[in-house]
Amino acid sequence: AGTVPRRRPPGSDMGRGLSLLLLPLALLAAPAQAEGGAVAATTEEVKIEVLHLPEVCSPKSKKGDLLNAHYDGFLASDGSKFYCSRTQNEGHPKWFVLGVGQVIKGLDIAMMNMCPGEKRKVVIPPSLAYGQQGYAQGKIPPNATLIFEIELYAVNKGPRSVEAFNQIDKDGDKKLSELEISHYLKEEFARDGKKRHPSVHDEILADIFKKNDHDGDGFISAKEYNVYQHDEL
Repeated sequence: AGTVPRRRPPGSDMGRGLSLLLLPLALLAAPAQAEGGAVAATTEEVKIEVLHLPEVCSPKSKKGDLLNAHYDGFLASDGSKFYCSRTQNEGHPKWFVLGVGQVIKGLDIAMMNMCPGEKRKVVIPPSLAYGQQGYAQGKIPPNATLIFEIELYAVNKGPRSVEAFNQIDKDGDKKLSELEISHYLKEEFARDGKKRHPSVHDEILADIFKKNDHDGDGFISAKEYNVYQHDEL
C-alpha cells in the first residue's frame, strides 16, 4: 500500500474553492494500478476525432503545458454523461498541466498537439482510464470505455517546462521555494482574469509541494520538478 499515492477521501475538507481545478482533477486522475495488475490492454489506443480546427492552429500543446479547457465525459456503453465541466465553478473552463498525470492517461494522450480553439471527440479504452476497478465516486463502472468531447481555450507554458522553471526561480538557485511558486500562481491567475476563491491558490500550492517535494526539504529541486529527462537546466 505504500506505493499508492495518498488521496483525500471523498467528502473530506477539500473546500469549495477546489471546484475550479482539484475537484475535476480528482475525478479524472488515474488511480494507481496495483502491482502485477492486468496488462493485457496495453496495446489499446486513444481514438481521436477532430471536430473543429482553427485556421491558425498555434501553439500546439505539449507535455508540461498548462491547458485551459472544457470537457464533457460520457460512457461509451450507453452514452450517459458522467461529467460536465460547464456545470462546475460557474462554468469556468478547467486548468491542468498536460502529460504529468493530473488527468487520466487517455486524456494526457488525447490532448497532445492540440491548439487553442480546437475541438476533439476522443474515445479512451479502460486501460487508459479507470481500468478494472472503475471509479464509483465518479459513476464510472469497471472496464468502462470513455468518450470525451473537449474544447481547448488556452495553451500556456506550464510549470513543468524548463523555461517556466527558470522564470519561477527568481533567485536562480535551481530550486523553487514556496514563495516563488506562490508568486507564479498569482501571476497565472491574474493573466487568466477569472475570479477565484483564495483557498484555490493555497490548495494548489499545497498540492504542488505534496506531489513534487519528494525529500521534504521545503523546496522543489530541478530534478523533482522537471518532467523532461532530456532537458537541461
